[in-house]
This record gives sequence, C-alpha cells and structure tokens, in this order.
Amino acid sequence: MNRLKYMQLVDFIMTLAEENKLEINDRLPSLNQLTDRLKISKETALKGLNYLLEKGIIESEYRKGYYLKRLKQHLPYRVCLVLDKMNILRDRVYQSFIETIKEHAEVDVYFHHHNFKVFEKLIEENLGSYTHFVVVTYFKENPNHILNKIPASKRVIIDHLEKGLEGEYTSIYQDHEQDIINSLTELLPQLEKYKRLVLVAPLEAFHAGDLIDGFKSFANEHGKKQKIVHLVQEKEMEKGDVYITFSRYDQDDVDIVKNVRKKSWKLGQEVGLISYNDTAVKEIIEDGITVISTDFSKMGAEAAKAIMNKNAVFLRCPTKVILRNSL
Repeated sequence: MNRLKYMQLVDFIMTLAEENKLEINDRLPSLNQLTDRLKISKETALKGLNYLLEKGIIESEYRKGYYLKRLKQHLPYRVCLVLDKMNILRDRVYQSFIETIKEHAEVDVYFHHHNFKVFEKLIEENLGSYTHFVVVTYFKENPNHILNKIPASKRVIIDHLEKGLEGEYTSIYQDHEQDIINSLTELLPQLEKYKRLVLVAPLEAFHAGDLIDGFKSFANEHGKKQKIVHLVQEKEMEKGDVYITFSRYDQDDVDIVKNVRKKSWKLGQEVGLISYNDTAVKEIIEDGITVISTDFSKMGAEAAKAIMNKNAVFLRCPTKVILRNSL
C-alpha cells in the first residue's frame, strides 16, 4: 500500500513533465504543495522524492528544493562506484563491473585515494542519489560508521573485508592472511631449495598486517627461516633467499631483478621471487615471475551480478598461483 502511495507522487511528477508543465531545471512543487495536492503524508511524499533522486530524475539543492534533472528513467539502477585509486588491477575491477552491468545501470566513478575525509564527504553527500554503492575501502581509520549510513541492501563492499557492518549486504573480498598461507603451501616443493623466506612489506600498504600474519604463520608451521623487510637492499640479499613482494607499483620486483643481475646470480636459482598480482610484464620479465594473483575481473563481475540479482552475497574472491621461472 505504501509503495502505491509514494508512486502516486512519482506518476504526478512524470505527468507534469510529459505535459510540459515541468521542464528540465524547473523546481518541483514544494513538499507542502505535493502533500496537499495528492492527499498523502509528508513521509510518503519523501519516499517518492527519494525514489526520483535515486533514479537520477530529480536532484536536490540545500534549502532550495527539488529540480527536474531529466524526463525519464533510462535504466533501473544508478551505481556509485567508489575506488581507492586507479591502476591496472582496479581497471580490471572497473571494466568487468561495467561490462556486466552496462545494460542495467548508469555508473558514476569516484576515487578517495585513502583520504578518509574525502570518502566521508563523498558518501554523505550522495546517499540519496544512487540505488547502490560499490565501495573499496582501505583506510587507517575505521570506516564502519560511514558505511553503515548506506542502507544494507544498497551496500556492496569489494576487495577488503570490513567486519562489524550492519544488515545483510554484499561483500566480495580477499582474505590476505589465508591466501598467502594457501599459496605458499602450494609452492612448498619449489621453496625447498631456498634457505630463507623474505617478505617485503611496504610501510604504506594497508593490508600489510594481514599478509605479515599469514607469512609468519606459514613460516613457523613449516620451520622456515624468515625475515620481514620494508625495502629491498642489495647488501642484505643472500644466496638462498626467496622474496615475496606486494608493492603497488612493482618497484620491489625491479630492484630485486637489478640486484640479482648486478651480482651475476640467476633468478630462480640463487634467489627466488614470488610477486603479488599478475600483469603482462610479469609474464615475460626474466623469463617469467611467479605470482599470487586474485581474480579482480571476477570481483567486479560478481559485484554487478549481486546488484542485478538483488541478492546479498558474501563471497571470498579466489586467488591462484601461477608458477614461472623466478622460482
């Protein structure tokens, strides 16, 4: 019954537009005028206005009112895609998400660059403007109080697992701690010829803690000598080391290859290298770098499917090992 009532307001506004009584950028009748004209409550009228906001048909201006933005709804969903940054991995998420949902949604893309205040403002200012929010987090601050402002049915969190959120929402995530344990376990036969495991954990990496925990757990369980460093330094490299890297810009991989060449060693023999996240370059550099790689394309596609299927999905995104000559 409530849906029928607030759809009366939607139909009324659309009729005004179709009859040219309301044109693009015209201000809508006031809330009081709408409630009097349609004999509905203020709460019901606001539901109708929110519906039109979500569909992008109208927009609001603080203390001024609502304005007609376009004449009709073209697609059933309007998605606010909030990414932390754009790189080759995020591009895979973006491309697969767009490709999967393109016939069903308009998508606006924003970036917060790990600036919590930017993220907070972005979410709060757009809460009434989209049917869904697809969000990558990674902050030093706890973002839960902001994420909980997004209704659970509209909330899709990808990549990082945020714990303690309210309601039934979609989460498609990596389990960094368990993934590194599983991946190194798979690579145990290749690791036997190396004397020491070295994890290169950049200080700025937001998920470093989880990877460090998993790395230590694996090394302790299998009796492996271990070391954690924040930078690759030539003087600290030893024969028999195998490096695990997850630098955002692959600089650590480059430094390791340069130092191995400088010492006239052979990558995959005197020194090993396992790098996170596959790229075309890693397929060919030094005859191939072994990688631990998450399927970011699947992550984007599954997020889109959850929206279209109207299901709350809690899914751990698969990670695979690609063995190449660096090990």
